[in-house]
Amino acid sequence: MSGTLSTAGRAPVPMLDLTPEVEALWPELAAAFERVMRSGQFVGGPEVVAFETEVADYLGVKHAVALNSGTDALVIALRALGIGPGDEVITTPFTFFATAEAIAHVGATPVFVDVDERSFNLDASLVEAAVTPRTKAVLPVHLYGRPADMDAVMDVAGRHGLKVVEDCAQSFGAAWRGRKTGSIGHVGTFSFYPTKNLGAFGDGGLLATDDDVVAAAARMLRDHGSERRYVNVILGYNSRLDALQAAMLRVKLPHVDAWNERRRDVARRYGELLQGVAGVVAPEVTPEHVFHQYTVRVPSLRRDALRERLARAGVSTMVYYPVPLHRLPVFSHLGASCPVSERLAGEVLSLPVGPMLRPEAQLAVAAALRDAAREADA
Repeated sequence: MSGTLSTAGRAPVPMLDLTPEVEALWPELAAAFERVMRSGQFVGGPEVVAFETEVADYLGVKHAVALNSGTDALVIALRALGIGPGDEVITTPFTFFATAEAIAHVGATPVFVDVDERSFNLDASLVEAAVTPRTKAVLPVHLYGRPADMDAVMDVAGRHGLKVVEDCAQSFGAAWRGRKTGSIGHVGTFSFYPTKNLGAFGDGGLLATDDDVVAAAARMLRDHGSERRYVNVILGYNSRLDALQAAMLRVKLPHVDAWNERRRDVARRYGELLQGVAGVVAPEVTPEHVFHQYTVRVPSLRRDALRERLARAGVSTMVYYPVPLHRLPVFSHLGASCPVSERLAGEVLSLPVGPMLRPEAQLAVAAALRDAAREADA
């Protein structure tokens, strides 16, 4: 195929289509919905407790505290660890805003350390040089579903007495050296936004930990800082997961491993289809990666022009993320230097992905990308 791109003969390919997943699980989802509706218990209660028990067992942690978003999970994790004004938290600038936003919300300062260009994750070899007397924690992000180098992160943290908070918003079900992400650091935080590998039908989040004190603090913080009704010990939040979302997540949880394996299959197929496409660098496929996003690099092509050509061919794409956090107005005063993140922000392109993505859709994406790359390079 060559020449001007056209949608003729091609069905549009969205970034993620959730309807096949819903259809496949409809009887179980409908039964869970009816169970909650007939129970009259819509916030907290047995559905939430059951989900917390089941997800803690899946992750291999002692405590799972259900919350109303991944952002709140980060904020509550930091507060439960006692991190606040005057403290510093080392993290990556190549992630969604909420990671650093949560650090700032508790009064601490995010210290941005650059990323590794192959994994897109925090470069652990640079972390130690960023430690100061004010550093209290390291917050790695398992970006796109690929685990960060947790051995190296934990090693540095151990030597300096730092806490480790894992941002697992994109990595539910991923593992590092046989341990699920979120179970390796002192605290793991998760998002159940609908597009996640384990997604709710609205917002939702989770904090995972083996620390009894942290878990108790998180449970107080999610419920206005109260130990029991009307006895408020600290200033907290209204961050409870509702029973309906918990019930839906309970239906989906047993399917996550199979869905993640399908995502890896999709990634392998993309790797084969994109071989030889000039200017496109595909990510490596590892058994640990759960491919929340399938993100290529286009270092020698004009990425935004490429996106426009793909859009004309009916292929949806996204850029995660076009501006590294240290370059945003809210954090630019920190003066961080992260050249790899800045370069990647101009090169990354996420293609349609998901456990239900059909092979013929992938063929269409690869053909459109091949045409677009050829035209862009002309």
